[in-house]
Amino acid sequence: MEGTKLIVIAIGGNSLIEDPKNVTVYAQEEAARKTCSHIVKLIKAGHKVVIVHGNGPQVGYILRRAEIAKEVLHTVPLDSCVADTQGAIGYNLQMGMYNEFAKLGMKSPVATVVTQVVVDKNDPSFSRPTKPIGSFMNEADALEQRDKAGWSIMEDAGRGFRRVVPSPRPQRIIEEDSIKAMIKDGVTVIAAGGGGIPVTEEDGLLMPQEAVIDKDFAAALLAKSIGADMLVISTAVEKVYTNFGKADQRALNEVNIEELKELVTEGHFAPGSMLPKIQAIIDFVEITGNRGLITDPAHLSEGLDGKTGTHIVRE
Repeated sequence: MEGTKLIVIAIGGNSLIEDPKNVTVYAQEEAARKTCSHIVKLIKAGHKVVIVHGNGPQVGYILRRAEIAKEVLHTVPLDSCVADTQGAIGYNLQMGMYNEFAKLGMKSPVATVVTQVVVDKNDPSFSRPTKPIGSFMNEADALEQRDKAGWSIMEDAGRGFRRVVPSPRPQRIIEEDSIKAMIKDGVTVIAAGGGGIPVTEEDGLLMPQEAVIDKDFAAALLAKSIGADMLVISTAVEKVYTNFGKADQRALNEVNIEELKELVTEGHFAPGSMLPKIQAIIDFVEITGNRGLITDPAHLSEGLDGKTGTHIVRE
């Protein structure tokens, strides 16, 4: 793809967990470095990049520690969990980018912005929370947490009970101007980690909310807000497929948003997996007319050159 582009790249929190049996901090640092090795190639080619990362597993670890230590330590509200992971994962990515630049003989600034994202206090998800977080519980423990801590709980796929929280749609990024200024100064920015820290605005003041924001929707909002030329969602597969995992699965190379909406209606994309990625890409492309790309980290460069990945266009 010719010319310098401003690209927002969304990477999943699960991409930092290469081996579910080895989830140490050092293992996550190495996974982050591998992802960064692909991103720095885009910057070397002259593109400007903003990185948005997921944090689902990492927030789960923080909540699990809090559950284990609840007899001796205070609990951690969900907004603080998101802030914690923005700092920790941002650090992993900053170090990974720095070291990968060094290998290429480059020096290029990278910085993480702890990012607050405004949501609507009347978003329907606040009255109907559906996003499972944290560890599984038996029914007795779940009911105790419901009664004592006020948690909303649900049975999750026959594996036990989990806490569920609201997942409102993002409306506005508080640190948008700071992010734009950093991009203008040549900084590779890591922002809206974990979808951003959810806040509502009341009488001109910000109030924290016990919720989680989908990182793909936040990435689409950020991409629109800063005038990005392209939104890239990095995931586990090189291309998006219809009938994924079946004998008649078919890779999508280039698809327009009307065709993609029809595939969504037909149920080709799993909720909680590929569906939010598709919905976020549609939103970005439909509003801006710019191109979207879904591919895996190893094929980012080839994807931008149009050689692979699934490209989403308006018409």
